[in-house]
Amino acid sequence: MRSPFRHAFVATAALAMMAATVPAKAQDFIGILTGGTSGVYYPLGVAISNIYTQDIEGSRPSVQSTKASVENLNLLQQGRGELAFTLGDSLAMAWAGNAEAGFPRKLDKLRGLTAIYPNYVQIVASKDSGITSLEDLKGKRLSVGAPKSGTELNARAILAAAGMSYDDLSKVEYLPFAESVELIKNRQLDATLQSAGLGVASIRDLATSVPITVVPIPAAVVEAAGAPFVKQTIPAGTYDGQTEDVETAAVLNYLVTHEGVSDDLAYAMTKTLFENLDKLVAAHAAAKGISLENATVGMPVPLHPGAERYLKEAGVIK
Repeated sequence: MRSPFRHAFVATAALAMMAATVPAKAQDFIGILTGGTSGVYYPLGVAISNIYTQDIEGSRPSVQSTKASVENLNLLQQGRGELAFTLGDSLAMAWAGNAEAGFPRKLDKLRGLTAIYPNYVQIVASKDSGITSLEDLKGKRLSVGAPKSGTELNARAILAAAGMSYDDLSKVEYLPFAESVELIKNRQLDATLQSAGLGVASIRDLATSVPITVVPIPAAVVEAAGAPFVKQTIPAGTYDGQTEDVETAAVLNYLVTHEGVSDDLAYAMTKTLFENLDKLVAAHAAAKGISLENATVGMPVPLHPGAERYLKEAGVIK
């Protein structure tokens, strides 16, 4: 069966005939909540901001670098942003009000726009560390992302599925991607776990600086972790020195908004995104995983009525 993440994006004659510019009210400020500047969310957020500036008349987009999923969702609930990137498991936990994950109560104002590309859980170690498997992480120094970020929640889940915990490590660092890479370069850290699109800038930077090993996450561990994790492969050549395919886990990302955003603006944000997928791919190759036909796959929260209207027009929802 083909992975739903590998479909090419869909374009139809009907969509091509839609107007290029979508009107918006003059006061439509669009705060775009992303992640660290060395990840994938941020460059895609910048690309979306540029697209909205050009195609949503009267809109005022701005991009904010954040600690990603968990912070983004809490900010949305408070009305401090109009569009946010998030991992699917974080979104599900936010909707459920999982306090341990950083959501003291159910974030009931969240509304979905669309599923986007998958995040690959990428564990990368310096070759000097001798780490070639999850088991080898025991007694080593690992960075797991910012505290209670989507990446850090992924780290807990994957280690648990492998029968491990942070207690098995000699040191745990809670650092963003770029800072983790710098510590590995300086031999102050053995490995980093980064949940991101393929070809993330931080790991590309690391791979060009020191010899690396991309550590596999076996299918059995992915199955033990359960939904929303799915089995995926990091293709050979994704990073310098990676000569073989590496099996790993992946989680879908989503773009979400909140119930206070007008139907017209949510409609415009969704429509304009799908009419400019080529510009997102130009900003980062991870956007190749975005397809209109998969827009509602696994959505853990209700769709915003504006997004739903567009997806019905596009034939995604009957």
